[in-house]
Amino acid sequence: MQLHIRNMTCGGCARGVTKAVESVDPQAQVKVDLQKRNIDFASSQPASAFVAALSAAGYTAVASA
Repeated sequence: MQLHIRNMTCGGCARGVTKAVESVDPQAQVKVDLQKRNIDFASSQPASAFVAALSAAGYTAVASA
């Protein structure tokens, strides 16, 4: 699954985003591309659960292809 995090601009943001994803699925191995502001991970949980967790953490996430 890949999500674009519009307001992920630094390493601190990347850590916060990773924690938010792991709060939904602790087994998710998150790969961060800070330059493109994308995260990539595999999970059986629905994308909406991750978008909601990221929103609660203060990040704007949208599914990307």
